[in-house]
Amino acid sequence: MNETLTLEQQAIQALKGIYDPELPINIYDLGLIYQLHVNEEEKKIEVKMTLTTPMCPVAQTFPQTVQDHLLKLPEVSEVKVELVWEPPWSKDNLSEEAKLQLNLL
Repeated sequence: MNETLTLEQQAIQALKGIYDPELPINIYDLGLIYQLHVNEEEKKIEVKMTLTTPMCPVAQTFPQTVQDHLLKLPEVSEVKVELVWEPPWSKDNLSEEAKLQLNLL
């Protein structure tokens, strides 16, 4: 990773490298990340995320996948990922880029 990026910027880059198993869009642009809290001083990251549906085939394992990706960042000491279902995900969560990819604009 680029050393001039803040830890939060590095975390966002890492999240953009994780793709939904059913859609060709990264989880950040898909709007699955509800909250990203980065403590630069303690090098800790907390994520609240959701999935497109509770019936998602990777619901049990995907939070661990996200945690593993963030733990690969060299400066990170701890990552906590919480899966939440409220508010429910909707296509309104999509970034403009994701909407373009899905021809929703």
